[in-house]
Amino acid sequence: MTDSIRLSKRVAELRACSRREAEQIITGGWVRVDGVVIEEPQFRVASQRIEIDPQADPSQIEPVTLLLHKPAGVRINDDDKTALQLLRADTLWEHDGTGISPLKAHFTRLTACVPLETDASGLVVFTQDWRIVRKLTDDAATLEHEVLVEVSGELIPNGLKRLNKGIPYHGHTPAAIKVSWQNETRLRVALKGCQIGQIAHLCEAVGLQVVSLKRIRLGGIPLAKVPVGQWRYMREDERF
Repeated sequence: MTDSIRLSKRVAELRACSRREAEQIITGGWVRVDGVVIEEPQFRVASQRIEIDPQADPSQIEPVTLLLHKPAGVRINDDDKTALQLLRADTLWEHDGTGISPLKAHFTRLTACVPLETDASGLVVFTQDWRIVRKLTDDAATLEHEVLVEVSGELIPNGLKRLNKGIPYHGHTPAAIKVSWQNETRLRVALKGCQIGQIAHLCEAVGLQVVSLKRIRLGGIPLAKVPVGQWRYMREDERF
């Protein structure tokens, strides 16, 4: 019986490259073992047929950004992995349209950006790109959030006008805010630098109580029609 070896070692031999480069080629989805794409460098092979895509180039492995439609009730922090469990190949929105094939490597080293209340649903950003992490951190105070807010209660006189003038929260008045009725029980709020709890505070100040929140846009990035619990890739032409 032929002794087995790690796939990364075999690819390094066939490609005449370093073990690190071989691992990158494998995790990039460019290696087939007996016709099946294998993404695990530690996979054991013996006499199987190994095929390496001629176009394989580790330098072309770009970091990805995933846009999740978070369900209400899901926390996103280090203590609760539920949100990360939603990011799987089989929960990719069927109308994603980017043409990117999900790889296991796309679901590692992700940073969750721009917090969203546990009870809220809507757009949450997970990225491998340090440039996006830095931009969303540095521009947090000016990034516009668009949120659909289901409310109950009775709006005080001139309440909508008061909301649009801006109501202080934690000592700061919103730099820019636009509030309008979408229907009899739903507000559409566009607010720069939105903080956790701020929309509930604004609503309470004018006699309304928040029933539900759904974030549908961050800057120039829309949630689009991604169903709850599914996600899409951020396109190259999209910008926050």
